[in-house]
Amino acid sequence: MEEILRTIVESLVENKDQVQISRIDDEKGTLLKVKVANEDMGRIIGKQGRIAKAIRIVMKSITAKENKKVGIIFEE
Repeated sequence: MEEILRTIVESLVENKDQVQISRIDDEKGTLLKVKVANEDMGRIIGKQGRIAKAIRIVMKSITAKENKKVGIIFEE
């Protein structure tokens, strides 16, 4: 799951070496925290959050087959 998210995020940012993804699992599901460089944050969020929303939809559709919940937080 992290590998897919990393591929998506790295394709959008300029500073690929500063992309960090951490994972927290609990009984409710999985939380993925994505850290990118400050100047790349706009590329990840997009206008009115459209890119961030699209990333979340893709990741939720991947985990839906496994009947798992996933949340994504974008941080600078």
